[in-house]
Amino acid sequence: MQYIVLDMEWNQAWPGSASARRVPSPLRGEIIQIGAVRVTEDQHVLDEFSILVQPKFYKKLNSRVSKLTGIKEARLKQEGVPFPQAIARFRAWCGEPSIFLAWGFDDINVMRENLAVHSLNPDWTGAWYNAQMIFNAQTDGSTNQKALSKAMEILNVRSTRPAHDALGDAFHTALVCSKLDLERGIREYGKALRAHEDGLNSTPLPGCIERKVYHDFREKTEAVEAMEGRENRCPVCGKQMQLRGRWYRQQSGRMSAKVACPEHGEMILRLKLQPQEEGLRLTRTVYEAGSDAAVSFQTMTEKPKPRRRRRRGARGGVKLSLKEPGNET
Repeated sequence: MQYIVLDMEWNQAWPGSASARRVPSPLRGEIIQIGAVRVTEDQHVLDEFSILVQPKFYKKLNSRVSKLTGIKEARLKQEGVPFPQAIARFRAWCGEPSIFLAWGFDDINVMRENLAVHSLNPDWTGAWYNAQMIFNAQTDGSTNQKALSKAMEILNVRSTRPAHDALGDAFHTALVCSKLDLERGIREYGKALRAHEDGLNSTPLPGCIERKVYHDFREKTEAVEAMEGRENRCPVCGKQMQLRGRWYRQQSGRMSAKVACPEHGEMILRLKLQPQEEGLRLTRTVYEAGSDAAVSFQTMTEKPKPRRRRRRGARGGVKLSLKEPGNET
């Protein structure tokens, strides 16, 4: 089966504008250019496809989009074709069933939204993969999304086409993909996707023993209770650990506490809570007692509590009596 490496440019309406309100369903961007490159099963880069698309809903070209892509309204009116025709030509060029690759998650979502507003069948877009995930899994193992230019630099791919042009970006992405093991990458894609969704895209401090991500908590209280109870287990032996002292709250939904295993002693537990579309995502990290995280925690616990300012009275800070003269007892 062949691979089709795809990139698109799309126009966006200004939030709250009349054109944004007229769209029949959510549409984060209306496609104005499609670029694609065919890659064979043995990963040879073959022919190319490019087409301009005449917008139907967001007819006025966003000035930022025009500046970034170099596409002008006059060119779209002269060379662009309606979206249904552009998709028909693109699918005819693809020919046989294909595995689609794009650099990022946005392209597939925007494509499906555009198909939906034109009442076109999206079933052919099922086999779609984010090449960033495959690249990360086969290079540094991180889960953060890298720019295409960074991936080109790492794999020594020379830039020969303009950036922010659908065909140019598709061509460079195809060259990056040709240096990856695509068959293995697609076979292991689920694992790479789960790692990305868990958000483990930063390196923990030295002394990290365990890091886990949870997605099934509805509210903060439930999450913290679980971390104090059933999930508060030693990462070394699995025995139940006990909370020592209280939680210390930090910025951006973070909190830390000291915990202790009956066999392996004290450790530092850090939590990070982040809202999702449904519920909360919680990252639980456990550090050794002698780690930098433990030193940081100790410093935090030794900070003096800020003094509460006394409430001043109405007259020069003198607290007024509520008793009336002559009613003293």
